[in-house]
Amino acid sequence: MLRRLSLRDFVIVPELELDFASGFSALTGETGAGKSILIDALQLALGSRGEAAVVREGASRAEISAEFDRPEAVLTWLEEGGFSTEDEHATLLLRRVIDAQGKSRAWINGSAATVAQLRELAEHLLDIHGQHAWQGLTRPASVRQLLDEFGQIDGKPVAAAYAQWRQASEALASAQARQADLAREHERLSWQIGELNRLAPADDEWEELNAEHQRLSHAQSLMDAARGALEGISEAEINAQALTDDALSALQDVLAYDAGLQDTVNALLGAQAQLQDAAHSLGSYLNAADLDPDRLQQLDERVSAWVTLARRYRRPPMELPALLQEWKAELAQLDAATDLDGLQARQAQALKTYQREARQVSTARAKAAPALSTAVSQAMQQLGMAGGRFAVALQTQEEPQAFGLESAEFLVAGHAGSTPRPLGKVASGGELSRIALAIAVTTSQKNSGAGTLIFDEIDAGVGGAVAETVGRLMKQLGQHVQVLAVTHLPQVAACADQHFLVAKAARGGVTSSDVQPIQGEARVAEIARMLAGERLSSTSLAHAQEMLAHSSRAIEPAADAAAEPVARGRKVKP
Repeated sequence: MLRRLSLRDFVIVPELELDFASGFSALTGETGAGKSILIDALQLALGSRGEAAVVREGASRAEISAEFDRPEAVLTWLEEGGFSTEDEHATLLLRRVIDAQGKSRAWINGSAATVAQLRELAEHLLDIHGQHAWQGLTRPASVRQLLDEFGQIDGKPVAAAYAQWRQASEALASAQARQADLAREHERLSWQIGELNRLAPADDEWEELNAEHQRLSHAQSLMDAARGALEGISEAEINAQALTDDALSALQDVLAYDAGLQDTVNALLGAQAQLQDAAHSLGSYLNAADLDPDRLQQLDERVSAWVTLARRYRRPPMELPALLQEWKAELAQLDAATDLDGLQARQAQALKTYQREARQVSTARAKAAPALSTAVSQAMQQLGMAGGRFAVALQTQEEPQAFGLESAEFLVAGHAGSTPRPLGKVASGGELSRIALAIAVTTSQKNSGAGTLIFDEIDAGVGGAVAETVGRLMKQLGQHVQVLAVTHLPQVAACADQHFLVAKAARGGVTSSDVQPIQGEARVAEIARMLAGERLSSTSLAHAQEMLAHSSRAIEPAADAAAEPVARGRKVKP
């Protein structure tokens, strides 16, 4: 639930900090006082779009902080996102700053966050029902979503199966439409692959070919150089090896007279060994050397074949092996694309999977629809629509859809004996508001995924005894989840466990809004103002006191019955 909301330089609020309790809290005030400012601030804290207009005139930025109890459902999400979960009180602190240029920054538990992450958290923290909530209830997608949430129906598997079926269908249709083009492409690739297969270029072969070709094409020069080197080392009349032996012999004869010559002797011994090794290696090289003109011709032809194909396909020669593998992969894809039998089998299997998942959803919706119809009809009886009837109509779709095999529509009969009609055709604005309220209360019970429910003037168009029932319904709902309601009805405000007064004042030519919790005489005066206007009288004050005393008594069984069904809530933007 929401624990605290702090604002600084937000719209016409210089500074504000409010603590919230569990149960039902009402926000009241004169028209234009800024009752919805708190709702707007909460929406910003939870990721709605921010703009420079929310910054109070003359200020550099607006700051909004909201502290919630931390739902266990988001603990893993916080840990995976790298956000702190070490708060001993298990709270969740959200902060949003918007500067005068409209730039926005956000934090979760003190760590920088994205607006998208705030929106993800919002799903677990609060639901908002606005005064025009009924408008969403006329849209098929919203109706279907509400029904699925009420019945706790998971539509993700059927949506995934639908996506697979669509993908398979599109692949089949594309292959059928492109058969001629695919055949030509298949022929072209096959011919090119055949050319490269005849060459059979191996990995690293190009480098090896070049190395061997260079050696054979310069074989005579290499042999002449090796033979000359061998003669200079050991075979000529005067050679390096013989001269080294003579030098070594001369020094060894006098070494006994001066030990300082030992290093030179050692160096000559090393040179003698190296000359012997060099002579042996050159001898072996010359014995193995061969001009081999036939092999050189083979290499010339092989290199020429590589170069020819490389030029034809405009690739460096060393890339030919990779090009061959690339074309083979493309040909395999073409084979799959031209396999109409295989594509048809894949499409049929995908459709079978989709139909299985969709039938499970259809069965669940057929069970949830009458339960929701009964629950909302019961709530309508308490909202001045005695004899009214609510129904959820399911219509089978001609074609598969991502949401399943049927659409949903809300039908309403405003009084006994009338035929239920589509909700959008109900003429009375007051009826629309009451029906929307009945649906909101019915679907926002203690098992709602959110810990806080906000009703932003959803009681518009309601009055009299019905207004009192609305207040009792809100109070009853507050026993399960935290409820915040912006209201203009004294009957609703009188039922609140906590009452906030929103007031607007002008100081020094600057208008500002303030919110304060009220109780005792201040609350009696506000209820009296809501009843009779600004000119309070003893009669209006007495009426207000009586209303507060009456609303503090236990909730009547009728209200409990109307709010009995339990289901998940949903978001409706005001």
